[in-house]
Amino acid sequence: MSTGWIIALIVIVAALVIVAVAVRGLRSRGGGLGGTSLKRRFGPEYDRAVARHDGDAKAAERELAERLERHGDLRERPLEPAQRQQFEARWTAAQERFVDSPRDAVGEADRLLAELAAARGFPEGGQYEEQLAALSVHHAHHVHGYRRVHRVARTPVDGAGNGAATEEMREAMVEARALFEDLVAPSRQDRRTGTGDRDGRTAAPARTGGRAHLPLAFGRRHPKGS
Repeated sequence: MSTGWIIALIVIVAALVIVAVAVRGLRSRGGGLGGTSLKRRFGPEYDRAVARHDGDAKAAERELAERLERHGDLRERPLEPAQRQQFEARWTAAQERFVDSPRDAVGEADRLLAELAAARGFPEGGQYEEQLAALSVHHAHHVHGYRRVHRVARTPVDGAGNGAATEEMREAMVEARALFEDLVAPSRQDRRTGTGDRDGRTAAPARTGGRAHLPLAFGRRHPKGS
């Protein structure tokens, strides 16, 4: 065999080795999407996934990559102005109800987020885990509020009438509010298509200092229990 053929074979083998190493590296980082990209996309949800997998970053990245594959193409539906106003009114009522009945208020917040997410085009609330997974792809920085309020709303009450502490419920409501604001506000697509209030302007939740208004009770400490 001539020297030229030997050199050509060496080059081909080396190229194949490089390709194989690159493919293996992509697979190990979660279906072709690198861990850095996943961490940037999912933010705090990435860290929670790693914690759920007992520190196994590769397993967490595979889970997040699967979520992205299933729900990455989802396009959120715009809300009609009347829908938006109704959701905002219900959320305000739930916050005000917290003063006298925190458990009922948290339950309403949980139902409201499920209905609002479904109205925006996410899986129905009856598929909670799938709805949560889809929300984590598109609202990764705030989805934990929904997870937390859902968990607190379903904390069983014992024979003495004790369940989640009032302070825990208050904190869950406050954290869940960020996802509510994300979902109820017009998206970029809504603004491009002119979907908003009746004047053609986009509507958004009333805010105070960058946050929707909360009743004074949300800033107070409550005794344990509901």
